[in-house]
Amino acid sequence: MRFVLRFLSLAFLVAAVMTGIIDSIQSVASEMVVVTPFGAAIFSVNPEILAAAETWSLAHLPAWMWNTFAEWTLLQPAFAVFLFLSFVLWAVAYKREPAAGRFAA
Repeated sequence: MRFVLRFLSLAFLVAAVMTGIIDSIQSVASEMVVVTPFGAAIFSVNPEILAAAETWSLAHLPAWMWNTFAEWTLLQPAFAVFLFLSFVLWAVAYKREPAAGRFAA
């Protein structure tokens, strides 16, 4: 399970770096700051996933959760959301070293 979480963390980190690079290239080309929202990045990959996520969340969660949390998240910069998801998955999969040390009996 830890391997899967670390792999997903790596995938989100790669997505964060890629969206950051794309945003920086677009910013240099247009001579102004360009930041891609998370919703636009997800929509460009698969347009039907946002509708499916909304349908699922409205069926399984209270409506206020979609209206507040999901809509707010979709408006945030894509690189920041991907970076946050990468950190959360890495933190869940993190294994602490023993308190006594590496060579303790």
